[in-house]
Amino acid sequence: MTSKQQYRALCQQANDIPIFIKDWWLDVVCENWDVAIAMNGDKVAGVWPYNVEHKAGVSIIRNPVLTPYMAPHIFYPHDLKPSKRDSFEHEVTESLYKQIHAKVWSISLMPGQKQVGFFVANGFKINPRQTFLMPLQDDEQNIFARLHEDYRRNIRKAEAELTITNEPELLPELWQYQKATLDKKDVLMHFNEQQIQKLFNACLQHNCTALWVARKEGVVQAILWHMWDETRAYYLVGSKNPAVKDNRAMTALIWKAISESKKMGKATFDFEGSMDTGVEKFFRNFGGERTLYLVVKKTTSRLWKLKEILRG
Repeated sequence: MTSKQQYRALCQQANDIPIFIKDWWLDVVCENWDVAIAMNGDKVAGVWPYNVEHKAGVSIIRNPVLTPYMAPHIFYPHDLKPSKRDSFEHEVTESLYKQIHAKVWSISLMPGQKQVGFFVANGFKINPRQTFLMPLQDDEQNIFARLHEDYRRNIRKAEAELTITNEPELLPELWQYQKATLDKKDVLMHFNEQQIQKLFNACLQHNCTALWVARKEGVVQAILWHMWDETRAYYLVGSKNPAVKDNRAMTALIWKAISESKKMGKATFDFEGSMDTGVEKFFRNFGGERTLYLVVKKTTSRLWKLKEILRG
């Protein structure tokens, strides 16, 4: 059995593997993915799926399209003492890393992964980024109370003015709204309509997604792509209709996604935070916990180093 076959079997059994590194997700977003597996006796101690690209003879590992996190996943023994947890993670990460070979690395780890020393010792540069995580263990009323008072007011008004429904067939409109928004900012889209549709269809097949659409008098105001795995829910892509001026719709849609995530029993809602000042402020006012995640980069290719220098 190959590592990939072993991992596919593991994905059928383990209920805590994040959606972004599940085998079916990787099948959609990668052309050439593989996986490193570390064992602890006869049990899997950790896995590290990775996507390999080849450009100009250079092997590159980086996050695939529409995949915010691509990182090792550790299976901690149930009887592991808390004092040994970090050492176990370090040892497993090292074992996994030794199995992966590439000239260029540029990947975003999962929030909460903190093995900075390991990556620095292996020649990586570390760039911290941020997201906001909303814990969902509390009751919905207390979660709602975490929101900024202006957001709570807007959501209450939106409840009287907007209808919010799950409309998967409107995914092309979401892509068009997103493209129009980024074009206005002169920002390049990192995915095309075919890529987002293919991934969305796969999520539908695995019953882990919804496309929330806010309408006012029948007119679409905004759309949000909501997805989830066994423990966490995510806001992956969302956009306002550029032809309307309603500023409450996105706030209402995010609250809808949070509320539905709570009803499904998810532990956390991940805003997929941004370093953009405006987006950061918008997410921050929902009352989530600011959480750092690491972007790790490394290159041993002279050709790639020259390319980066020329790009400035």
